[in-house]
This record gives sequence, C-alpha cells and structure tokens, in this order.
Amino acid sequence: MAYRVRKVNYCKMMVPSRAGQGEKILGAIKDAGINMLAFTGFPAGGGKSQVDFIADKMAPIRKLGKKEGWRLSDIKKAFLVQGNDETGAIHKVIKRMADAKINIVAVDAVAAGAGRYGMIIWVKPKDYRAASRVLNAK
Repeated sequence: MAYRVRKVNYCKMMVPSRAGQGEKILGAIKDAGINMLAFTGFPAGGGKSQVDFIADKMAPIRKLGKKEGWRLSDIKKAFLVQGNDETGAIHKVIKRMADAKINIVAVDAVAAGAGRYGMIIWVKPKDYRAASRVLNAK
C-alpha cells in the first residue's frame, strides 16, 4: 500500500454553530484565492463550532483572518496522509502510531475518489516529533 505523510500547519477558530457560517468562511477563502489542503469543522458545545484551516502557506490565512476579524489560534502542527484507497488503507498508518504508543488526539479520513484517500492526524505537541519519525513524515 503506497502512501505519503506530510507535516502540515493549521490554525483554528471558534464560530457560532449556525447555518451559513462555513459558507461565509469558505467564500472569503475562495475570494482571497487561497488554496487549502483541508478544512474541517465540528461542534464544540455551547452553541459554538471549531473550524480548522490546513493550508500549504499559513500567512495568507492569517492575513485574511486579520482582514475578516477572525480570532485565529496560533499555528499548530498536524499530519496529512495521502495514499491509495484499498481495504484497510488507514489501518496501517494508525497501527504504526499504536505500536509506538503515540496517542492520536483526532483523525479525519475520507476516500477521495480515483482510488485515493486522504487523512489528517492530530497529536499532542509533546508527541509530534516522535509521530513524525514513526510516520516518516516529510
């Protein structure tokens, strides 16, 4: 099974958990011409949702955030896995982390079509270097 793991940067922000928030954010990103690697959002409780911005270059996201009045977090680190989609494709990656006793804080994985998949893995900052080695991240 062929896959590659990239070190990526991301930042997050909290938004009201209301219809249209994602469209507004993604529309601003599109209008600014920013190419995203991934975007994820999920409920955080208390009428709020968290959205994560994962991009090759974070400076344009930060600049847009300042213009739009977004309260962005500091830049954080994660992993982007891309590979051939087949039965058990993500298991091999997750197993490497488990065998190294590295806890995964969160993971999103999706079939991308044309026989490919993508996955984002978040670990605690204290585990990032070890996870990088285990995953052979570039």
